[in-house]
Amino acid sequence: MSTATFAGTPVEVNDEGFFVDPTQWTKEIAIELAAADGIAELTSQHWQVLEFMRKEYFEKGTGPTVRVLGKTSGVSVKDLYLLFPKGPAKMAARIAGIPKPKGCI
Repeated sequence: MSTATFAGTPVEVNDEGFFVDPTQWTKEIAIELAAADGIAELTSQHWQVLEFMRKEYFEKGTGPTVRVLGKTSGVSVKDLYLLFPKGPAKMAARIAGIPKPKGCI
């Protein structure tokens, strides 16, 4: 575990850059993380996915897989790959400040 600073806030992250404590996340941090991953602007669809990821994590203890995201987030799998081109579930989880979903490599 190490500490990284995003949007002026020190945050505990694991070796892959995922938050250890998802309650440290803020929307400002998400914007900075997205920019670092090549997403210049978080659109309403991005926020829809990020908020869904956080809701699922806090309700179920893990983030959803790409399949679950595509079926239940209101954003199609095709659009998920356009929004988060480096792997929707993994990339969205990191930007959403939650641990990597089970099943992600």
